[in-house]
Amino acid sequence: MKKEIRNGIYYIGADDRELDLFEGQYETPEGISYNSHVIVDEKIAVLDTIDGRKAEEWKQNLAEVLDGREPDYLVVSHMEPDHSALVKEMIDTYTAMKVVCSVQAVKMMARFFGEAIPADRIVTVKDNDTLALGTHTLQFFTAAMIHWPEVIMSYEQKEGILFSADAFGKFGALSYNDPEGWACEARRYYFNIVGKYGSQVQVVLKKLAGIDIKMICPLHGPVLDENIGYYIQTYDTWSAYRPEDEGIFIAYCSLHGNTEEAAQKLAEIIREKSNVKISISDLRRDDLHEAVEDAFRYDRLVLAAPTYDAGIMPVMQDFIHHLAIKNYQNRRVAIIDNGSWAPVAGKKMREAMEAMKDITIVEPMVTVESTVKADTIEKLNTLAEALIN
Repeated sequence: MKKEIRNGIYYIGADDRELDLFEGQYETPEGISYNSHVIVDEKIAVLDTIDGRKAEEWKQNLAEVLDGREPDYLVVSHMEPDHSALVKEMIDTYTAMKVVCSVQAVKMMARFFGEAIPADRIVTVKDNDTLALGTHTLQFFTAAMIHWPEVIMSYEQKEGILFSADAFGKFGALSYNDPEGWACEARRYYFNIVGKYGSQVQVVLKKLAGIDIKMICPLHGPVLDENIGYYIQTYDTWSAYRPEDEGIFIAYCSLHGNTEEAAQKLAEIIREKSNVKISISDLRRDDLHEAVEDAFRYDRLVLAAPTYDAGIMPVMQDFIHHLAIKNYQNRRVAIIDNGSWAPVAGKKMREAMEAMKDITIVEPMVTVESTVKADTIEKLNTLAEALIN
């Protein structure tokens, strides 16, 4: 699709409604958008290319905007293939065009394309460097590890538009009218893709604090042009690893239904005792990455899993691993385990969570001895009290 979002600034990206797995792992039932823009002025700048899956649509959109002219610059914000698939073709097609990017991106181009880009075709930029196009001027900010090391953001000074690379992006094609709005799929996107790099996000937010942002154009998801402070504040909360909401997320798995019964019983007891918000996920069936999202969203987490092969049931082990690699921290965590002869899952879950930063284990740890009994329910009542107080 082609759309003029501000005078002389055009969107030329495309929706991909057929993609089922983003980065080969994240479910995208409503697809994804690959966003790209063109600034037409005395000089023309193309901001990023697109995934090869939508190459022909993108090239048609570009040709319509160029209207016979040739681009002077190609700004490469991010070298991940869903944004850089056509960079080499652009370089070969428009022989006078220069590529604007970070030093790190130059090195990546040689790796991706199998040959170095000639030095006279490259303009490397760093923080606060500018590129004058006529009435429009781009100001650049490095954004290392959000979520690759070569990333740059571009700020168009006249209109106050931040081209934010993958930051502020979300899952879902633009043609999908998401009833849950921006936050839900933006949260799943952030914590699973960018979440490990909260400290780096904090650095970039400080850099951006001095500019007047009136619009944000991420590489995935919709243009954000209202209530910009909300998006900035939400990213500040997420990247500082502060809980977004007060509530309890219960993540469980179960071999024969007994651990599930204990997890559901805990939720029932908490609801009877308080009005605290509860979210619950069966890790065997629910989307793992939505579970990661909810673990970061709420201030309390309950893990419930049986012992399996003298360890933790694998689906729970995988969930805990995902929390660890995304820098899970600053939460209260309760543990329920189960075992018929040698329960050890609780001990191992505790060890894994205590290895993370600023994790407080909520006592008591509840062990289900094969099935839920009266004494199990008594222990769950005690745990519920500790969680809600």
